[in-house]
Amino acid sequence: MRFSVWPSLVQPVEEVLAVARHAESTGWDGVWVADHFMGDGGSFGPEDAPMLEATAVLGALAVATDRVRIGSLVLGTTYRHPAVTAKWAVTVDRASARGDGAGRLVLGLGAGWQRNEHDQYGIDLPSVAARVDRFDECCEVITSMLHEPRTSFDGQWFHLDDALCEPKPVGALPILVGGKGDRMLGVAARWADEWNMWGLPELIAERSAVLDRACERIGRDPSSIRHSTQALLLPTDDEALARRFVERVAPRAAVAGPPERIAETVADWHAVGVDEVIVPDAPLGHGDQRIGHLDALATVFDPFRG
Repeated sequence: MRFSVWPSLVQPVEEVLAVARHAESTGWDGVWVADHFMGDGGSFGPEDAPMLEATAVLGALAVATDRVRIGSLVLGTTYRHPAVTAKWAVTVDRASARGDGAGRLVLGLGAGWQRNEHDQYGIDLPSVAARVDRFDECCEVITSMLHEPRTSFDGQWFHLDDALCEPKPVGALPILVGGKGDRMLGVAARWADEWNMWGLPELIAERSAVLDRACERIGRDPSSIRHSTQALLLPTDDEALARRFVERVAPRAAVAGPPERIAETVADWHAVGVDEVIVPDAPLGHGDQRIGHLDALATVFDPFRG
């Protein structure tokens, strides 16, 4: 399994880079960032909290790290044109390459959902059904732009005329699809190299089965798609604190308590086919406290690596 860190972008860029460098130096496998312009007033924090922009941060991470994978979790495609996204992705992927090696970017994509950022920026947020249709076109366009010499596309949402996207990625540039609904899992079956959703093992197992069936319907081997998930994790021997934490962050997937409890959940994730666990740093405090929690979690993860 892989284990990666998800630094919150509601903090100075220097702290984001510090978390990423610490993760790289202590054996973590990846660094992921969310793509939002503001909090949602709920589980993603206060609306008015200062928030960094994801694609700029990923460019910084490309040159600030040497080994870890870097990825978007996930880019909102309602406000990012697929052709421009493909150009950006190749540039950052190449910036992240070291020596003769391939780049390290994972291009995580999602259909978009957060109402307040669309309203404030004057960006249309279509119905859920329309968003999924648009997202499917977006994935098709990006896949073609990354791999074909030229791309022509005449869809409902996007139109490209013999479009160039040069240079191409050096090696594979994986596409990750984030989503859990049946139709989004159908999109993942068609286009994803990796699939991601929040969830504890029982939910991941149920949604994985839906993804597998979607793959089988189109003749794709389900095992060709890697699975990742994230939950809020808090290592602590204080049972009262652990209970309050899980209650406070509900309905977000969360596990708190002593290392063995977290290890049991990791084992269950592994059993249901999760390849990568991503750990948000938001609940882990700041400075030395956060580093201590990350190091404690790394110790929990060690037996599952590989």
